[in-house]
Order: sequence, then C-alpha cells, then structure tokens
Amino acid sequence: MPPPSAASPTASPSPSSSQSQSPLAPLAPLRFLLPGTSGRFRCGGLLVELQTARLLAAGGDRPVQLVTYRQREPEHPYLDDLLAEEAAPGPALWLVSWGFDVPGLLRRLRGRPVAYHAHSSGYGFQLPPGVPVLAVSRNTLGYWGDREPRSPLFLVPNALQSKWLERGDRLAAARRPIDVLVQQRKSSPYLLRQLLPALRQRGLRVELQSGWVDDLVDLFNSATVVLYDSADYWRGRGVSEGFGLPPLEALACGCVLFSSFNHALADSLDPGRLGHQLGCGTLEADLERIGAAVAEPAAWRPDPAALDALLAGCGEQELLQRWQQALAAIDAHWQRLAAGALPLRSPSPLALRCSQSWERLGRLGHRLGGRRFG
Repeated sequence: MPPPSAASPTASPSPSSSQSQSPLAPLAPLRFLLPGTSGRFRCGGLLVELQTARLLAAGGDRPVQLVTYRQREPEHPYLDDLLAEEAAPGPALWLVSWGFDVPGLLRRLRGRPVAYHAHSSGYGFQLPPGVPVLAVSRNTLGYWGDREPRSPLFLVPNALQSKWLERGDRLAAARRPIDVLVQQRKSSPYLLRQLLPALRQRGLRVELQSGWVDDLVDLFNSATVVLYDSADYWRGRGVSEGFGLPPLEALACGCVLFSSFNHALADSLDPGRLGHQLGCGTLEADLERIGAAVAEPAAWRPDPAALDALLAGCGEQELLQRWQQALAAIDAHWQRLAAGALPLRSPSPLALRCSQSWERLGRLGHRLGGRRFG
C-alpha cells in the first residue's frame, strides 16, 4: 500500500490558554488525534484519517490539525503539550479513532468537545454519555446504534481517492496479464494455502502481492479477478472489518471481485450482483466460478449502472458534504451541552433485562390473580 502523502493538512498554530475560545464558537478547529503518522502506525485506518483530514482542510470551513499522542513528530502538535497549555473545554473539537486507545483518550479529554470516528467495531468499551459517533459503515453504525442509542450518530463512509475513479479501467475490454490477483495482508489461510495453489494447478496466472507497489491503480487495472477474504483475519482479532476499501478499488478498476461478506463488506457488496462470494461452500465451487470468470469476465462483472451508483457515493466530494453536515450537527450538540443541557443516557443491558423481567412477572401475577378471583 502506498505511504500517505507528505503533504499535511493546513495546521493552525497551537493556541495558548489565553487564546482559548468557548466551545460555543462556530467552526471550532478540528483536531485528528493519532498515535503517530509514520512507521509502525502506518495502516489502512491511518491512511483514512489522513485522507479525511486533508479533504476537510481543503474544504476550507475550519482549521484542521493532526495531533499525535504516542510518537512526537516535529511537524505536528503533541497531545500532552496541548493539554498542558489549554484549560478545558479549550478551543477545538477533538476526533479520536484508534481502537483500543479510545477509552483512555476520552478520559484524558474529559470536559472537552470530542467525537469518536468509529472504524472497526467490537472493542467492547462504552462511550461516555453525549459523545457523538461518526461511523464509517452501516455495520459500524448499527453496532453503535445498539450499544449507544442515545449518542448522536452519523454515517460518514470512507471515500475512494480520486485516482481510482479517474484512472480505473472499468471498460476493461482487453485481456489482462494477471488472471487472479490477491493482496496477502488479511487473506485467510484457506485462500493462501488451498485456493491459490489449486488455481495455479489449473494453469491460471496468479499474483500474490505482498511487497511495495508504486501504483496500485495500475496493478488492479492489470488483473481480471481480485480475491479478497478477510473474514478469518477479523474473527481472530475479535473486531470487525471497518469498511473494506480494497474490494471497491477492485471494482473501480473493472475487476471481477470474489470476496467474503463479513461486517462492513456487506454494506456495499451484493452477492452475485456487485461481487461474488469467496469460500462458497466448497473448494470445487470456488475453482469452477473463478475459472469461468477468468475465461469470460464480462459475464461476471457487475451491471454498469449498479456499479456507477455504488461508486458515485464513494467520491471525495460526497464524503466532504457528509462530513460538513455531521460536524455542523456535532457543533450544535456541544453548544447545547455547554449551555447546560444534559446528555441523554441509555440504561445498561443488565438494567433493561431486570426491568423487562419484572414486567413479565407483573403480567404473570396479574393473569394468575384474575384466574383466582374471576
């Protein structure tokens, strides 16, 4: 996967405590809180945060900063320094996103306007009352809609970078040099140890991409079929596939997609229409269908109108509009809290079960009483 661009979002100077403004001020500075922006922190979630920060900075509505909290970086402010300089509530709206770090970060930011940019779900923590959730998928939205039904909830899907929409070869008329392409990271043992060797035995040209690639668009444009199977990877970690950009990237390049349908992949992939199930009952079924797709890809590609509709909702301008609407609502939410409104709280599952059990016992007692005295 390519590294994030060296260009950073436009950063406003770190304000001192004397410059702090009320959270009631419109268009508060937006701070993306990240452990670091390079080295061991580089992953899909980081690239999404950096892309979103760049997009919002270019939108020009408010200052945008990247703030690190584990790794000091000379080009970005450091969380400890800002908290020491600025008394709560401070001048900014903070965005936290980094999985298992979220509960600790929310404790450190207590009393400050904050929102959770939720990628994967399943980490198990609860959010403090009133903390908004910006979910990257309907799967994640549903998780938090169940877990925190009284928190402000928003859907802000991840965007495809413009290069995929502009350079992806969706016409795909010519025969391609790669029959089957697989990216090794997150791929299941079934895919790597059973399916790929069997496909090679059938004479298909299979490429397993594991190292550095300068241009992923060119790579995907060179493949007829792309296989993506992340179900085992995420099940083993106990959290979800947060969004799943690689399948959308494959579709944007005119590839036939065979994929698992776990978690957020089910948001966009319609089995048999936009993509095809990988691991569909038997190894023989996979071999037959993938072989047929390589031999006649046009019969296995999605309907162009359905694909265009899917990709139209994945562009950066669509994402920018969603973010601007969500942030305006979050600003208004924090303004209400600053003015003295109390955040709604949802009863715990244990309290709800106890209450519902008492209700059932009450109804049972009423029926038994009616029989006794009727």
